[in-house]
Formats: sequence, C-alpha cells, structure tokens
Amino acid sequence: MPPAISASLAHSAAPVGAPTDWAAQELLLMREVMRLMGHGLSSAPVLREMLHLMSELLGLNRGRVVMADALPQASPTAAIRHAYGLTEEEMQRGVYAWGEGITGQVLATGQPALVQDIDAEPRFLFRAVQRDQLPSETVAFLAFPIAVNGVTVGVLACHRLRSRQRLLSDDLAMLRTLATLAGQLLRLEALVQEQTAQLQHHNAALAHALDSHAARYGLVGHSPALLQALGELERVSQSNATVLLLGESGTGKELFARALHLASKRCERPFIKVNCSAIPDTLFESELFGHERGAFTGAVGARAGWFEQANGGSIFLDEMGELPLAMQAKLLRTLQEGTLVRLGGTREVKVDVRLVAATHRDLAREVAAGRFRQDLFYRLNVVPIRLPSLRERIDDIHPLALHFLSRANQAHQRNVHLTPEALGRLAEHDWPGNVRELGNLIERVVLLSDHPTVHAHELGRYLPGVSEPMPWSGVSAPTLTPPAAPTGAPLVREHLSAQSHGLAELQAALQRHGGNQSRAAQSLGLTLRQYNYRLKKVGLR
Repeated sequence: MPPAISASLAHSAAPVGAPTDWAAQELLLMREVMRLMGHGLSSAPVLREMLHLMSELLGLNRGRVVMADALPQASPTAAIRHAYGLTEEEMQRGVYAWGEGITGQVLATGQPALVQDIDAEPRFLFRAVQRDQLPSETVAFLAFPIAVNGVTVGVLACHRLRSRQRLLSDDLAMLRTLATLAGQLLRLEALVQEQTAQLQHHNAALAHALDSHAARYGLVGHSPALLQALGELERVSQSNATVLLLGESGTGKELFARALHLASKRCERPFIKVNCSAIPDTLFESELFGHERGAFTGAVGARAGWFEQANGGSIFLDEMGELPLAMQAKLLRTLQEGTLVRLGGTREVKVDVRLVAATHRDLAREVAAGRFRQDLFYRLNVVPIRLPSLRERIDDIHPLALHFLSRANQAHQRNVHLTPEALGRLAEHDWPGNVRELGNLIERVVLLSDHPTVHAHELGRYLPGVSEPMPWSGVSAPTLTPPAAPTGAPLVREHLSAQSHGLAELQAALQRHGGNQSRAAQSLGLTLRQYNYRLKKVGLR
C-alpha cells in the first residue's frame, strides 16, 4: 500500500470500541480514487486500488472487475481482469458467458444484482471462489454493471458479510457510484487511446509526407494512381535502366523525370532536359551530340551537345515520338555503345548518361506505321511507366488547385481564394489538358478575377468547353466544324502553305483541346512547329 494511503487509513481509524465513521471512510475512498484518476487515465492501477480500498475501508471483500473479452462475437465471454483478495488461480477460473450465473446475468441485462445469501441462490456458481474458502456465516454477493456509452462492458462485484454494522443500502449506493466511475474511466481511457492512435497516425502521415515522394520531388497529390507511378519510379531509380514515361500531355512527365534523377545515385550530377518537338530537324544532331568548329555555317567554335553536358547524370528527352528517323539511328548507337561523335568530328567521345524518355504517342503503333525504329523502341521500352491523367486523380484536384492558387497568388501579388463549391466544380470538370491545364486555369482565375473570392458559378468564364467566351480571347468560338483528327501523320507530310489554316480554325482547335497546342496541332495534321508558326502569323503568339 502506498505510504500516503497507509497514513490516511491510520489517521481515519476509529479507536477500539468506537463506532466507525462510514462517511469519513467513503470520503477517503473517493478522494483516493479521484487522486489516482487525476494522475493518469490508465484504468488498471485505479481499478486495482479501488478494489483494495473497498475491502480495507468498507469491508467489501474479494472485489473483482469482470471485463468482456471481445465484442461482438458469436459467444462472448468475460473474465476477471482485476481483483483484491483473490488468488491468481481463482482469477483464472473467473470466466463467464453472457447470462451465465449472477455475473453473466448482470452482463446480459445491464441491471445490478443483489444476492442476500449465496448458499440460498441456485444460480450462484462458486466458480472463482469455492464455498469452503469463504466464511461460514451468511455471505452476500453484490454486482453492478460497468457501462461505456450505454453498453455493458463489465461488472464490479464483491462479497459482503451479512452481520455488519454498516447499512446495506449504503454499500449498494457506494458500489453504484464506483461502477459509474469505472465506466467513465474506461470511456476516457478508450477516448484517449483513440485520440492517441489518430494523432500517431496523423504524425506518421505528416512524417511520411515530409519524407515522401511528393515532398521530395515537388509532386502534389496522394491518389493511388500517382503513388503507384511514384512507387514504380523509385524501385528503378537506383539502376541505370532506360525509363520510358508514357502518358497524355500535361501529366507532368518532366517532374517525374526529375524525380527519377533525384532518387537515383546520379542526383548530384547534371540533369538535362530536351524537348524534341521544339528542335528543328536540321539542328537535332548538333543539339544532342554537339559540333566541331566549322561543321556548318555559323559554327565558329566547338560545342558540347546535350549528351556530353549530361555526362555522369541524366538526360530527359521529351516528346521522343517527334525524333526524325535519321536521328533515331544515331541515338540508338549512343545508347548501345555509350559513345558519340560530334557533328563534323571524327573522335568518339565516351558518355555515361541515364536516359529518361517521354512521349504521349503510342510508340508501338508508330513502329507499325514505320515512323519509329523498332530497335530503338525496344531499347527505350526497358522500364515503361505510365503516368496517370488528371481524370484518374480526382482526389488530387483539390490539393493541386490549392497549390497552384498559392503559387499564382505569390507570383502575381494577389490574394484570390476559391470557395469549397468552386473546388468541387473543378473536381467535376473533365481535364483533357491534365495538370498543366488546371495550373493554367488557376493562373487565369488569379489574374482576371475581380473579387478576392471566386464562387462556383463564376468559374464558367474560365473553364474551357463552356458557353461563355474564353477570358483571354476576344473572338467567340467559331461555328464551323473542324476537320476530324487524322489517325496518324503520314511518313512524308504533304506541303502546306503558311496560310493553310486561318485564325478561326487555329483558335477552334486550341479551344477544343483546352489550350494544349500539341493536341491542337495533331488534330489539324500539323507539327507543333508548324502550328506555332501559324499562330505567330495570325498574331496569337
């Protein structure tokens, strides 16, 4: 017994022959129980001391707390979890089914039970304590339900000698109070455990987020499709295998390529990104492999190409489907042998480069159509990773929109916010332009909004594909039907004049594809360079 309690008991002990001050004993019991509850919400030490004080102060002997094992289950049982005055063997015997004996009756009905004489009660089991281990005089049994949130989860019970000076009604009232306290303690303990588990889970999630793919690589989102792509990316990051990123335009291929580089052993070395669709056909070789002085008109000095500049690191070739056939053979040689020859040079240069390629085209179909080399396709298709479109990442639209909103507000010194309904409308919208289109839309909203708060109905004039005209366009959408997108560009494109497509047709294609110029160009049978040239000619660049 703790010294403080022993001192209290000694102080409260009545002189020999003097009547017991039961009110003082009850007050001392309650004070000690509340003190223990104040020290912590762990139920075990409080319940054990409660049973001890019931015996020492009130003469309620062999107290026990019977607790349910597991609920719900087909045949629920309860067992003695805490006791005072019972041996270990007696506690182990104290197992009861619902409705079994007096204890099981209290568990099943949730009502207290009073047995004035255990010898005269046929339902009393004598399971935990045998009759010959009890006093020979009349013994009573008191049992009260312990409830948590209205559900009986246990029983507080004890033996009581009939020949006592203390009123039975006082013992019943005290037991009722203690059973209620036990239920409240168990409820608080469960709440604390639940809250602790939630906080631990939340902290683990935050810690994981700080050390997760998205935090390290600048990728926003937690959808299963995104995490799956990132998981595949990290699993191959430590190898030197070529990775082919597949997916629609605007899905963030450059971010994924940079993530692969950052997760690899080459993260301290250069990361070079090259957009193959932006390089004129005549400059491919010079840009990728470099040139020597005098290799062509204007080559006043030697220059290292992108592959040499990426030596020891990674090179990201975006839009690989736009690579001319002649360059595909030279690229294949560099990938297989790890060497290159500058334009106009004769010396082989060794390079150690990890290639990450990306395309929105179906390269297998391009191979079948003769527009892409089969051997290069097999060389690139070592580890293909498909990047999910924004339509597959509905859960990520909300955090992505808030991310783009914060970035645009900082960049343009604005303070624009979206209502929850506006964010909900963004989640319902179809995004053919993917993450890039969402980012562009948010930036338009920040720049053109007249009010700091944008509501759902106000997004209509910013969202593509609605009846309102686009904010950046002073020309309404034309009514003419655009030509159907070709199934595939011919191997040799027919000559088209710079005036082959007018303003309305160019703008209609751009609006139809949500501002995605690559798709707009494809739908008109143009290359991206041809499309950009025509935009510039009509003054839309």
